[in-house]
Amino acid sequence: MKKSLVALAVLSAFAGIASAQTSVTVYGVVDAGITREDNGVSKFNRLDSGNQSGSRLGFKGNEDLGGGLSAQFLLEQGFNVDSGSLGQNGLIFGRQAYVGLSGNFGQLRLGRQKTVMYDAIYTIDPFGIANKGGMDRLFATNTAELVNTPTALRGVGRANNTIAYFTPNLSGFTGQVTYSLGEQANNNQYGRQYGLSLNYAAGPLFVTLDYLNVNSVPVASLTAPIADSTAKTTLLGATYDFGVAKAHAAFGLDKGSVNVSPTAVRADQRDYMVGATIPFGASAVQVDYIRKLDRAGTGAGAKQYALGYTYALSKRTNFYSSFSATNQDNANYVSNGVANQIDRLLNVGVRHTF
Repeated sequence: MKKSLVALAVLSAFAGIASAQTSVTVYGVVDAGITREDNGVSKFNRLDSGNQSGSRLGFKGNEDLGGGLSAQFLLEQGFNVDSGSLGQNGLIFGRQAYVGLSGNFGQLRLGRQKTVMYDAIYTIDPFGIANKGGMDRLFATNTAELVNTPTALRGVGRANNTIAYFTPNLSGFTGQVTYSLGEQANNNQYGRQYGLSLNYAAGPLFVTLDYLNVNSVPVASLTAPIADSTAKTTLLGATYDFGVAKAHAAFGLDKGSVNVSPTAVRADQRDYMVGATIPFGASAVQVDYIRKLDRAGTGAGAKQYALGYTYALSKRTNFYSSFSATNQDNANYVSNGVANQIDRLLNVGVRHTF
């Protein structure tokens, strides 16, 4: 209740600022849909929030400081339409919260931000890292999680305490470097993340190469405490727009080590994705196939087929539907999934942006 009151007060204050300053923009997404899931053991019917795009309310601003230098900020809150609760585990601005400076040198940001892997997958994923066919369901995950490793080892998402630098556009090339402080006493490696990204865009072609290294924090409460856990994810992806259709492809490497007394578990996975987006009139079809190969012999492979459809009712409102079938081996990568079972998801919904 206290968090909700604080959030309301903060949002009201910024609404007042937005009305007084043209450099501040208020924006958002409201997305809700009905989902049917069958994981081979149980069946679920539910109303979900943020299927195609996470529901959010955001404030962003820019101030010209002169001499080619400007200051920016962004505060973005996630929320759940189905329950009215805050998203991202109840954080007031859990999606993003940063302040930065930009100029001829590029841009520097400080705060809670998206990882390089999130930005890359969002760009090359036919489903835009959302809906029921999103790449994040199988890409950039790590078998280290199968031994109770903290979920911070997931390579997709957002990171706190992040310093991010974005290069200017140089003949189609752009880059990004991020460093997230772990802020753990007596050890600056625990909880630390760093990422590198190189992108190239020219006409219909887009190519991205990304690397993310994530260290976990020891969990003393476990029966076999984790002393040092590291996940390393490398991604190469591309899209090419032929006009009548856009082709999508990606290849990923997931490697990691988890030292769990008295043994060590090592992850070694290969991720593949091929897909397409086919627009026609106000409609568009999305399709992809994803395969995760486990080279460490832990039985953590999986594959996924997905099909999606969107229809623009207006510039800001659209209908969507998607279906996916995820066949998991001795692993669990989806919300209500069960190892060694096929998880089937079907949804229909509506999204409005403002």
